[in-house]
Amino acid sequence: MEGDSVTLNTDVTEIQRNDQILWMFGPRETRIAEIHKLIIDISDSNEIFRDRLQMDRQTGSLTIRNIRTEHSGLYKLLIISDIRGTSYKRFNVTVYGVFGDTDEVKSVSVMEGDSVTLNTDVTEIQSNDQILWMFGPQETRIAELYKQNIDMFDSNEIFRDRLQMDSQTGSLTIRNIRSEHTGLYKLTIIRNRGTSYQRFSVTVYAPLPDPAITRDSSDCSSSSSSSSNCSLVCSVIDVSHVTLSWYKGNSLLSSISVSDLSISLSLPLEVEYQDKNTYSCVINNPISNQTKHLNISQLCQTHTCSGQRSSFMMAVALIALLVVIAVVAGLICRRNCKQPGNKGNTLNEEMLYAEPAFCTRPLQSTDVFAEDHTVYSTVVI
Repeated sequence: MEGDSVTLNTDVTEIQRNDQILWMFGPRETRIAEIHKLIIDISDSNEIFRDRLQMDRQTGSLTIRNIRTEHSGLYKLLIISDIRGTSYKRFNVTVYGVFGDTDEVKSVSVMEGDSVTLNTDVTEIQSNDQILWMFGPQETRIAELYKQNIDMFDSNEIFRDRLQMDSQTGSLTIRNIRSEHTGLYKLTIIRNRGTSYQRFSVTVYAPLPDPAITRDSSDCSSSSSSSSNCSLVCSVIDVSHVTLSWYKGNSLLSSISVSDLSISLSLPLEVEYQDKNTYSCVINNPISNQTKHLNISQLCQTHTCSGQRSSFMMAVALIALLVVIAVVAGLICRRNCKQPGNKGNTLNEEMLYAEPAFCTRPLQSTDVFAEDHTVYSTVVI
């Protein structure tokens, strides 16, 4: 509730001297608090948090005192530790206050590139009604309808040419939505009978790639390649806010998740060559999923590894054969070729016809016929 205090916990028992705890807020990931080498730094440049933030020196947890509605939004935590490595957490904070007709926050999820409409629930706007749409922690005005005139605030670059308001209801449509449009949207409706408010928490998800199932490359180089088991890997690249999972039929076997950063995910699976069960790899976010079914007979053929080794040995043998041919040719050339002497400005017939062209020494600037107008070239193979 507005006016309360809230603590966002890091779940760290005790911070080590070289640990770094970083707190960020909003779609632009603005730094608001940090602890590094046991030194706490609270960013006072962000006016909406001035004198409201406090960090626990032992755990790095963040407390927001006397919280207000503009503190609603996404908080991101980054923990960098020499011992535990790097980890991330996110907190979606909603602050409730007195919001006229309702204090409900409507959650909206949408795929990147789609369009979404935030409805005002107004049947018909009257001539003196005012509809105002705002976005983000700073409550930036992005669209307004007043006295039946629509005004789009094009000064906000991330929404340029993407917004559309319904002149009858005041509902807001965002076209070709992108990840930076994720956040809190606030609606103010001012009418003769009073003022009402609504809020929408919009989350934009990137399109999901198809997961790829391959045989583990280390499987052919280890002793396990001769056993009855087959090692596989399901992977996806450049993803965020997703979960990658292996299923056996409808039963979950294993999963791995990523939140904010766009990274590559890989999830291993070991099956038997003769396994007749149905396996599938699934990547999903809250609004969509992509599934790849496993074909064991295709990926886990017993000759797969031997075929890879045979191809490698054939390549090595071919390279060795080429080396032997080159050495033998060099020896023959050395035995049969002669070095002609320099006889001034003419080439004699012995140089031209008695010796192979690729054995002779490079032509010198003086080695030409006095009356010869032919163009000669030296080719290195």
